[in-house]
Amino acid sequence: MKLLLPGICLLVTMTFTHCANEAPPASNAAPASNRPLFRDFMAINGHYHFKPELYGQVCRLVRNYHNVDWDVKNLGDPLTIPQTANNINWKNEVYGPWKQGGFETDICIQFGKFGADQSNLVEIWKGQEAWTYDYGKAMAAYYGPSGTEKLATSFEIDNEPGKRVDSAAFRTIFKQMASGIRKGDPRALIVTPTVHARAADDYSQYVGSIYGDKDILPLYDVINIHTYATMPTSATSKNSWNRSYPEDSSLAYFKVVDESIAWRDQHAPGKKIWVTEFGYDACTPDAMVHRKDWALKLDWQGNTDLQQAQYIVRSFLLFATRDVERAYLFFFNDDNEAGFHAASGLTRKFEPKMSFWATKQLYEMLGNYRFNRIVKNESGKLFVYEFEQGDTPGNRIWVAWSPTGTKTQEKEGYQPKEALVTLTGLPGKPSRVVAMATTASAASEPKWEQTDSKSITLTVGESPTFIVMSK
Repeated sequence: MKLLLPGICLLVTMTFTHCANEAPPASNAAPASNRPLFRDFMAINGHYHFKPELYGQVCRLVRNYHNVDWDVKNLGDPLTIPQTANNINWKNEVYGPWKQGGFETDICIQFGKFGADQSNLVEIWKGQEAWTYDYGKAMAAYYGPSGTEKLATSFEIDNEPGKRVDSAAFRTIFKQMASGIRKGDPRALIVTPTVHARAADDYSQYVGSIYGDKDILPLYDVINIHTYATMPTSATSKNSWNRSYPEDSSLAYFKVVDESIAWRDQHAPGKKIWVTEFGYDACTPDAMVHRKDWALKLDWQGNTDLQQAQYIVRSFLLFATRDVERAYLFFFNDDNEAGFHAASGLTRKFEPKMSFWATKQLYEMLGNYRFNRIVKNESGKLFVYEFEQGDTPGNRIWVAWSPTGTKTQEKEGYQPKEALVTLTGLPGKPSRVVAMATTASAASEPKWEQTDSKSITLTVGESPTFIVMSK
């Protein structure tokens, strides 16, 4: 992060027979028994105005952007944690209330005015090695899981430095700060900045640049990925910020995650993988009318509220099939601005969008469940994933949807896909079928028919449907 209504549906009839080995998980998937429960997997990005009582309905894990230049005016200044140079008390005003609200916090230590956008970064940090170590140590000792206040469990060292930062200088900063965090609280998880297992760009480092080095490997626990379903500029898309639906195979959206997992398996086994930013924008038609500057000039387009809800839920489900321990959604709230990242909130001016209710339902439905297996991965037709209850392994939920959608700049007149399907090989008896929620009211229960003891017939569309079964 650089801090229309659907058309007429198409209905066809298909029958899908499940075989145990028909669509195995990807080779980079972790064993089902090692998967986190969804309550320990779903996460969100917050900031100073985050409301724990509101967003506690959708997850219990939160990530915060915490600038070094808010803590001190200049590198080398005395540390006054938790009081900052700009008169914020992180304990009383942020992390304390978040903890009281039931949240576990990841602190992203952004370098701010000491970071990637500064042409003299090397000079800014020169001679500050001891201070950098002391800063990391003080942060962990105060906020860490065994520290004075126990207000956070993990620390990221910068956010998106990418190739804008001198590699050698950043290596020194990372090593010193990580060493300090290790000393301050050995239980605290240390997280890399955003990386990809491909050539660095302005906002992501190449993970192999330093994170496979023998002296750096012991200094971090988590490989950190940001990924968005964006498309490159083309004849049909005037900018590189327009987005597509999650399963669009032309995107790098999940490819960068799979590549990073593969790199980890080869060079840094045992390290965790977190996706700490992903999401979709959705503003109101009125906001689109008032687009300005680059968003107007380059014809930026967002998703509809319904598409944002669908694509966020489907993204969580798709991340869950991979060896990803956490997925942090960007963002908690927006002010309904028509622009990239400016309409990514689950709430709009703190009023829930459709995506809030859909995410809340996902958290409630699957919170005590973990991903178990892929039942069906039919590209362009049908996805069905199985989740198993953690404390009652025989209880299963199948989530089914049409893995189709549209690009943001092509959403006008788009006709969402639906199909009447028969699913066979059910592992239990269906007790209910629940549609994706989009309001505060109870989600509807679509018509369905159990055709025999192992089969069910129902209509599946682009909004995920939950099929609840008991043993």
